[in-house]
Amino acid sequence: MITVKYFASLRESLGREQDSLSAEGIHTVRDVWLRVAGDPDAFPSNLLVAVNLEYADLDHPVADADEVAFFPPVTGG
Repeated sequence: MITVKYFASLRESLGREQDSLSAEGIHTVRDVWLRVAGDPDAFPSNLLVAVNLEYADLDHPVADADEVAFFPPVTGG
């Protein structure tokens, strides 16, 4: 299983904090996004991704037992 976590405004817009996905057929972060969002073109350009707590991009490999997190850019002051 792959754990997918959502943070901040993304969590609010999706209405959930996380999903658990079967790793079957998932090879990259892009595959994870397609499975959870259903539209590969719907990936917001400013959305950040981490795989196992390390920043990643859409082509980063994903394997069984990984954790993928999607979150908007962090701002502060």
